[in-house]
Amino acid sequence: MTVREETPPAVTPQRRASPARGWLGVAAITASLFVFLTTELMPIGLLTPLSESLGVSVGAAGLMVTAQGVAAGLGVPFLVAWTCRVNRRRLLTALLAVLALGNLVTSVAPTYPLILGTRLIMGFASGVFWAIGVSMAMRIVPERHANRAAAVVMSGISIATVVGIPLGTLLESATDWRTTFLIWAGLSALVFLAVALTVPSLPSANAVPVRQVFELPVRNVPLRVVLVMVALFVLGHFGAYTFVRPYLEEHASASAGFVTVVLIVFGVGGAIGNFVGGQTVNRSLRGSFVGGGLALVGALVMLLALGAHGAGVIAAMALWGLAFGVVQLSQINMTLAAAPETFEAAMSLNTMAYNTCIALGALAGGLLADHTGVSGVVWLGIVLVALAVTLRATTGRRPPRTPAAG
Repeated sequence: MTVREETPPAVTPQRRASPARGWLGVAAITASLFVFLTTELMPIGLLTPLSESLGVSVGAAGLMVTAQGVAAGLGVPFLVAWTCRVNRRRLLTALLAVLALGNLVTSVAPTYPLILGTRLIMGFASGVFWAIGVSMAMRIVPERHANRAAAVVMSGISIATVVGIPLGTLLESATDWRTTFLIWAGLSALVFLAVALTVPSLPSANAVPVRQVFELPVRNVPLRVVLVMVALFVLGHFGAYTFVRPYLEEHASASAGFVTVVLIVFGVGGAIGNFVGGQTVNRSLRGSFVGGGLALVGALVMLLALGAHGAGVIAAMALWGLAFGVVQLSQINMTLAAAPETFEAAMSLNTMAYNTCIALGALAGGLLADHTGVSGVVWLGIVLVALAVTLRATTGRRPPRTPAAG
């Protein structure tokens, strides 16, 4: 397939907002991503006190993360389609209300089944946010700054990794896990107010009915290719990343403190990568994905080669984080480029593929680690990310707009 290179198209801009208010809205949407992601991942640092308090195993407590992630992936195409006529500011405030209420219920719930059910509902809200949040940010700033707005929003991932999750663990150690979720309920409520006050009215611009959502990759070949690339990349990246700690403990005799430092380095690298990607996707979307993917493969090879040395690990994880930030932003712009008129629907499919492949990547990595050792998981990441890069490099440059079939 031969296609031409173009600057990624921007979604329909919201021209009624002043530039200053537009960027305030972007900040509020970034804060939304922060609270959604930290809420989803918070139990990772609280598994032991959660399991002891609720009288369940650590593995069962871990289902709090799994349940929210699965709901975020599998429910999002339906929910985005069913809310296709809802003003996006109103929808985002409703999602944040669900998040705040869910954290409140979690903080006082007397039983584990109630907590698990609450996390499922919160997962549906989280999935819808991932589908609409970036496009909202891109619409409320001047069109020439749309990709920069997307990069700012995606930096919320790195902020959550570097600040949010460690902060939640610190709060639990100073208080208890229920107080931690109560504080996060209050933080979610504050972000709700920020969105309501700063994000302008955003009528739904390009949502489609649910049946047409699943028809998109059938009729739109470039989008189908993008989704396959995203699946390969996510399977490879998260298959390896999930097992970073046991790999470092085995090969570098890493302490818990060193692992924490390494993960923070990765998060800082991701923030830098988001910034770099925000500059490069306008120049070459294809080159950004291919370059970032090759850098990620190089980082994994470096980890295998230098994983016994602290300085080498730090360098490899910094490069890995930077590459991840570039590829992450590139794949969102690839989705936009493949389906500009139906971006929210395409992003709902992207979100479904992304979250499902996180779970599958962790599962495949676990099976491989059990049978070949944790080094095999790193090789899995190298192979799958390399396949994603190869697919992107051999299917042309920027996918052109594909008209819907009549």
